[in-house]
Amino acid sequence: MTTLNKIKNHDVQSVNIQASTSKVFEYIANPTNLPKWTGAFKEADEKSALLVTPNGELKIGLATKTNQELGTIDWHMTMPDGSIGVAYSRVVAGPDGNAIYSFVLLAPPAPIEEVEGALLQQMEILKKELQNLQTILEE
Repeated sequence: MTTLNKIKNHDVQSVNIQASTSKVFEYIANPTNLPKWTGAFKEADEKSALLVTPNGELKIGLATKTNQELGTIDWHMTMPDGSIGVAYSRVVAGPDGNAIYSFVLLAPPAPIEEVEGALLQQMEILKKELQNLQTILEE
């Protein structure tokens, strides 16, 4: 096994939301809501977004790909250099009829020795964002 195979390169987090799956799906699938529950997006629409990074603001291309029947909401982000990042998520109904929202967090592009540290930092950010989303949708 190589070093690359030993380093964790993703995390999956979820949150129970006391709201219908349709309400949760519609809110999350609307890219203009991203700045309301995430810290990374300063603004977003159907085609682009303004990201807040440690190095300043960054204008990117944004495509939100959804399938309401399957509950999937994925964001394809085109960076200024042409590279593409993807965030995957899903809304499903829990046994109680309320929504469960799960998010697959991929490690950011970074030198191999920095991947775990960057992922751990992003995991903490995502945890707070999911709590914020829960608060917004349960109001």
